[in-house]
Amino acid sequence: MGEKCHFYPKSKIWAPWNLIADDRSTLADDAELYNPSPMRLGSHAIVSQGAYICGATHVYNDPAFPLVSFPMTLGAYSWICARASVNPGVNVGDGAILALGSIATKDLQPFGIYAGVPARLVKERERSAVPEVL
Repeated sequence: MGEKCHFYPKSKIWAPWNLIADDRSTLADDAELYNPSPMRLGSHAIVSQGAYICGATHVYNDPAFPLVSFPMTLGAYSWICARASVNPGVNVGDGAILALGSIATKDLQPFGIYAGVPARLVKERERSAVPEVL
């Protein structure tokens, strides 16, 4: 855990030992990280209320239905808005934003703003929106 991280009391982390949280990362109330593999929250990353970051799924065509998990990263200054979801194995670039209630099914590129189901790039975030140019 980095300095000045803020994990609200009703946030959930499935495997705290698999979480790498850089300075000032935040996990809001009712936000959940399902992280059977390592998951990194970059510096100043925010996961808002009710957002769900899913780090695993099952091989549904295998009769044994095995769990398969993925390491994932939410980049520095990224923001997963309230009630948005990030699918297994999807990485979020530095400064990227996933809008309210959207579902990320593919990697989100740095400083892109994504919205919808599935999430699509709708505009670019200005790099000056964060104090440090990444």
